[in-house]
Amino acid sequence: MESLVMPPSAAFWRTKRVFLTGHTGFKGSWLTVCLSELGAEVHGLSLAPPTSPAMFDSCALSSLLASDTRADIRDAVAVQQAMQAAQPDIVLHLAAQPLVKVSYVSAADTYETNVMGTLRVLDAVRQSSSVKSVVVVTTDKCYENREWPWSYREIDALGGHDPYSSSKACAEILLSSYRRSFFAEAGVAVATARAGNVIGGGDWAQDRLVPDFLRAMDAGEALSVRASGAIRPWQHVLEPLHGYLLLAERLYQEGQAFADAWNFGPVEEDCRSVGWIADTLCELDSRASWQRDQVPHPHEAGLLKLDSSKALSRLGWRPRWHLHQALHQTLAWHHAWLTGSDMLAFTRQQIHAYWQH
Repeated sequence: MESLVMPPSAAFWRTKRVFLTGHTGFKGSWLTVCLSELGAEVHGLSLAPPTSPAMFDSCALSSLLASDTRADIRDAVAVQQAMQAAQPDIVLHLAAQPLVKVSYVSAADTYETNVMGTLRVLDAVRQSSSVKSVVVVTTDKCYENREWPWSYREIDALGGHDPYSSSKACAEILLSSYRRSFFAEAGVAVATARAGNVIGGGDWAQDRLVPDFLRAMDAGEALSVRASGAIRPWQHVLEPLHGYLLLAERLYQEGQAFADAWNFGPVEEDCRSVGWIADTLCELDSRASWQRDQVPHPHEAGLLKLDSSKALSRLGWRPRWHLHQALHQTLAWHHAWLTGSDMLAFTRQQIHAYWQH
């Protein structure tokens, strides 16, 4: 796929002080490496890595950080103290309870983390004299899903059937209020980013299709797949991260003109069914197999697509890796980890391959 954009600007990011929440998670770990490669000074705030193994540990990412604060984003004092110590130029807020199935079991914790945790981060930004640009990562599931065949645009209604989706819609509404009530007048540009279903090496979360698939494959078992007909906007993790970086840069440089909600989703043909992903993984690795899970599960949306026209036209962002290549790169990272490779070096290679695509 021909790219319309250059890689993130190292000239811009070099020496920028970045406050990154959720840096020990899957997306946060990849973003830590991206920012390090661009020359940014990264200050992380997060709980301990959420899984074992974890990408943060496998790549020894603590060595890339200017500071590594372990705290809960619901802790207002801890968040404010860490941000004041970092004196960041840019805040990238990724910390969250990110799993639909977990949200049914721990609904209150999900709302507290995704809504009140976001509030604590925004309040810390209000107390900061250094922050100029903020990107708050929510989800494609923040839309009121009507199971229609059209892709959701940023102007479509927010909602959410399950507690996770609902909590992210709440975070969107919260940020919209703070933007208009406090940040616009203060000259701080704040935006939300809504990405699709991300895949990539280094994700060991439970109840996510690709990590579950890799665990089953490594154990020599067939994966039981639920909702094989459900369609999702799949994309490699580097796709939205590239969007977040471009968005943060434009917010910093041009302010309120970009302080809005933004979709970062794949091209139409990469909105595929769960069963298609499972079949393709089996084609890419002969050890893999799957079967349909007949056990009842909580409700999840059956059809979800994103319209990223705004990001294409105004940010110059577009997907670079088609889904088949994204799955190939995911398996390559996993196989490198299995064979004891230097995973930080391997991750850097994949990042630069993506930027140069």
